[in-house]
Amino acid sequence: MYSKYDITTARYGDVKDRHYHLAILPWGSTEPHNYHLPYCTDMLHAQAVAFEAAEKAAKNGVNCMVLPGIPLGSQNPGQIELPFCIHASQRTQIAVLEDIVESLRKQGINKLLIMNGHGGNNFKGMIRDIVIKYPDFQITMVAWFSILPLKDFFEEKIDDHAGEQETCVMLHYFPELVNLDQAGNGHHNDFKIEGLNNKTAWAPRHWTYTTKDTGVGDPRKANAEKGRKYIEAVMEKIVKFITDFALSHSLY
Repeated sequence: MYSKYDITTARYGDVKDRHYHLAILPWGSTEPHNYHLPYCTDMLHAQAVAFEAAEKAAKNGVNCMVLPGIPLGSQNPGQIELPFCIHASQRTQIAVLEDIVESLRKQGINKLLIMNGHGGNNFKGMIRDIVIKYPDFQITMVAWFSILPLKDFFEEKIDDHAGEQETCVMLHYFPELVNLDQAGNGHHNDFKIEGLNNKTAWAPRHWTYTTKDTGVGDPRKANAEKGRKYIEAVMEKIVKFITDFALSHSLY
């Protein structure tokens, strides 16, 4: 579907005479999401949120362009062995991000918002490196899925991967891609060491020992209405941020 906010469908004639306040870069992953959601769920979510935010920000006088999404995320051991799960190293991700920043700078666009859709991605170090190298460039990141407390919208207490939250949002945006009848229960196993479970320390989870269906959290209470209410609340905060970011001369 054509959208003037989507560079994958927009035409040069649409954009050549327009001023753009910032670009939005959806960034997801390619990984299994239980048995009922697509591999690129994180990418689809990030793109859908970015498109809707760009359209709503336009009503505030902000011109955004949503760039082609990056479906390359960081994966855990035990995930990368699963068919068609793709792991992108930090060096690959920083190289991609830096090339995008350099391209935008040459075009006179000096603001970029990363719309992160994958909990395993970590952009803080990469963003620090880029703003040190390009002090005239402003780059920010929104992890749409962690802006608001999940307990205010969803029933499941454990909802980490391909669970109720992600399934509700997918049912809201892309119901035709969800087969809830096939969903596993998302049962997961904790670490044996207490300090890793209570966040005293951190280690990557090994997916082989963590989950059988690749999910963490039961998705079976999901429905589109929960997804709609959640996205409406999230979108209010994202659009406010985009508007402030776009129209401010600096971050301070």
